[in-house]
Amino acid sequence: MEITSKPTELDEIDRAILKLEMEKLSLKNDTDKASKERLSKLENDLSLLKQKQKELAEQWDNEKVFMTRIRSIKEEIDRVNLEMEAAERDYDLNRAAELKYGTLMSLQRQLEEAEKNLTDFRNSGKSLLREEVIDLDITEIVSKWTGIPLSNLQQTEREKLVLLEQVLHKRVVGQDMAVKSVADAIRRSRAGLSDPNRPIASFMFMGPTGVGKTELAKALAGYLFNTENALVRIDMSEYMEKHAVSRLVGAPPGYVGYEEGPEKTLLCGPI
Repeated sequence: MEITSKPTELDEIDRAILKLEMEKLSLKNDTDKASKERLSKLENDLSLLKQKQKELAEQWDNEKVFMTRIRSIKEEIDRVNLEMEAAERDYDLNRAAELKYGTLMSLQRQLEEAEKNLTDFRNSGKSLLREEVIDLDITEIVSKWTGIPLSNLQQTEREKLVLLEQVLHKRVVGQDMAVKSVADAIRRSRAGLSDPNRPIASFMFMGPTGVGKTELAKALAGYLFNTENALVRIDMSEYMEKHAVSRLVGAPPGYVGYEEGPEKTLLCGPI
């Protein structure tokens, strides 16, 4: 990874240097004391960053040399293997033996030496490059794209369910029974113990404003779906008139709005 593209650490330092250089130019013509002090600090910070930039750039170049050498040897080994197989198919045993016990063994020794040199180099400091993509790389990219915290993406389904009550209690205080009932219902559903043709659970939270009814729903949505917006809120005061119920269940056939469907069903459709 990052053999041709710049490593993240080096790219971040380049951006920081560019930002400080621009600020330095803006302060260059200022003569007040505060500006001069800030300019002096900027020059010191730039000096440190440029030194770090030089060290990382040298490390990146050296690692690229090692990894390019290893890749070249592996490609040559693949080519020799193909040539050896072709010689064996053609019953050219002399050529096959020469490739197998001569050329191939020599390449294997070169590969071992090159990999040892790379390992020794990496042991002397932090590595900037890798030859393969690992789970963490994918997780970090998805986290940046979606805004979902890295810790949430790394959690397994089992870990989420085990920690469900603990997470809900951080936001909903003093509602132990409600939190436990909701968490148990989610766990039963995920374990396959509930009827798949029925809702996960139906709860009726009662109480005055501020006891945590809506907050519990938001906390649950945020933890399971990584966004508090993954819920549908229905204000029944909006459906006091008879004609307004069509917004909830949909207009009858032949009436305006029949093809559009109920608005709450449309909201739930993509979930």
